[in-house]
Amino acid sequence: MLLQRILTALVLAPLAVVIVFPPTWLFALIVAAVFLAAEWEWTCVCGLRGAGTRAGMLVFTLLLLAVLWWARATPWLWLAVTAAGVAWWLASLAWLRACTFAASPSREHTLLKLAAGLCILVPAWVALTGMHAGGRGHWWVLLALCIVWAADIGAYFSGRLLGRRKLAPRISPGKTRAGAGGALVAGMLVAALGGWLLDVRGGVLVALAILGAVTVAASIVGDLFESLMKRHAEIKDSGTLLPGHGGLLDRMDSVFAAIPVFVIGKMILGL
Repeated sequence: MLLQRILTALVLAPLAVVIVFPPTWLFALIVAAVFLAAEWEWTCVCGLRGAGTRAGMLVFTLLLLAVLWWARATPWLWLAVTAAGVAWWLASLAWLRACTFAASPSREHTLLKLAAGLCILVPAWVALTGMHAGGRGHWWVLLALCIVWAADIGAYFSGRLLGRRKLAPRISPGKTRAGAGGALVAGMLVAALGGWLLDVRGGVLVALAILGAVTVAASIVGDLFESLMKRHAEIKDSGTLLPGHGGLLDRMDSVFAAIPVFVIGKMILGL
C-alpha cells in the first residue's frame, strides 16, 4: 500500500504543479472539473444512487460556480463566500463532536449532507481562484497546496513512528495525536520556507508559519469530516480512482478545508 501511495503521489504531484500555472480562467476551469469529480463521489457518500439525480447536483453546482465567476469583479462577494467556508468548518466541529448526528440514511439527512457539500466545495473553489488571480497568485496557490501535502506526509510518518494515542477513535481509528503533531510541524516548516522564498520576512514570516499550522489544523478537520461521512455510509474509500489513496475525494478533503482558512489568514496578514 505504501508503494502504491508513493507511485500515485509521484504522478499526481507534478500534474498538480502544472495545473497551477495556466491563466486564472483556465485554472478555474480545471479546478472546477476536479472539484465536480470529487462532488460526484460525495453524492454517493451522501446516499444518492440515481445517476441522473447525482448529475443534476453537479449541474447545479457548476451553474453556481459560473455565477460566482461572472460576479468575480465584486470582491466583497468572493470574500464573503470564502469567509462562509471558514465559518462552515468551525461549525463542523460540532458535527464531529456529535458524530452520530444525521447518521441514518433518511432523505432529510441526505439533503443536509448535500448542502454541506456545497459549503465545502464552493468556498474552496472561490478561495483558490481568487488567490490565483492575486499578486504572485500561482506561487501562493502552490505554497498552500504544499503545506497540505507536507502535513499529510508528516502525519503519516510521525503517526507510524510515534503514534500511540488516537486522535478521534470514534471517527477515524487510524489517526493519532502524534500524527497530528507531525502534520502541524511539517506545515509550519513549509509555510516558513515558502514565505521566505516569496520574500516574506520578520514578524510576518513568523505569523505565516503560525498560519501554516492553523491551515493544517483545518485540513485535519476536513479529513475527519470526510471520514465521518464515510463511516455514516459504511464505506472505506470514496472511490477507487487513485491506487493506494482511494477516491479523489479522499485526497481533496483536507484541501477543501485548508484553502479558505489559508486565504483568509493571508489577507489578514496583508500578503
